[in-house]
Amino acid sequence: MAIITFTSDFGPRDHYVASVKAKMLSINPSLNIVDISHEIEPCNIPHAFFVLRSCFRDFPKGTVHLVAVDAVGRKGSKFVALQLEDHYFLGNDNGLFSLISEKEPSMIAEIAVMDEQSIRFPTKEVLGKAAAHLASGSGLQDIGKYTDAIERKMNRTPRASKQQISGHVIHIDHYGNLITNIEEKVFNILHKNARYTVTFGREQHDGLHKSLNEVEGGECYVMFNSLGLLEIGINKGNACELLGLHYDSPVNIYFQRNG
Repeated sequence: MAIITFTSDFGPRDHYVASVKAKMLSINPSLNIVDISHEIEPCNIPHAFFVLRSCFRDFPKGTVHLVAVDAVGRKGSKFVALQLEDHYFLGNDNGLFSLISEKEPSMIAEIAVMDEQSIRFPTKEVLGKAAAHLASGSGLQDIGKYTDAIERKMNRTPRASKQQISGHVIHIDHYGNLITNIEEKVFNILHKNARYTVTFGREQHDGLHKSLNEVEGGECYVMFNSLGLLEIGINKGNACELLGLHYDSPVNIYFQRNG
């Protein structure tokens, strides 16, 4: 059964999500449509790419990922479909797809739009239709014309040296946990049994936790999560509110080496 995932900033209250799904199912009633999230902050591309990047590889290869975040875009913007890491992605060409993987797309197509002036709901009439056909066996060449480029955005990366790793908060989840762009694999390369201190806001922590089981309710924890990213939280509390940190707040790891 063909799988389409659906990610949007439409929210749960209105008819938009159901209308797009209805369009896809009217083309192929056997489609398996999986909601990733429809509560992406409106037009917030960093939020969307973090959520999508965190889970798209969990789906089988060949899955079609429909993304409707900032889907109307600006005047003159285009809709694209691309193949990346054996998955397919469709959405507005707003730079999001350049952020979700370090690899380059193997194929890119600009989705054909027959009568642009008459389109009132592009996610339904353009993207939903194209996603359904792609998941039903059509190729990228059947839904548009090949192109060699997509809009690109710069993905901020941590600065790393033998003395420190400097990153920042890139996502705040539903619980108020603060997820950073400091990767465990980079930490492991630089750590080499050196003593270290993690600093953020007014907090300073010597060492990392391995699991929440080590932390009492109301206490702060610092650990690498299942994504391999450094996470700061408060067990049974909201770290964003209680620590006064937010998106883009700096987080540093300082190494103390002998000699």
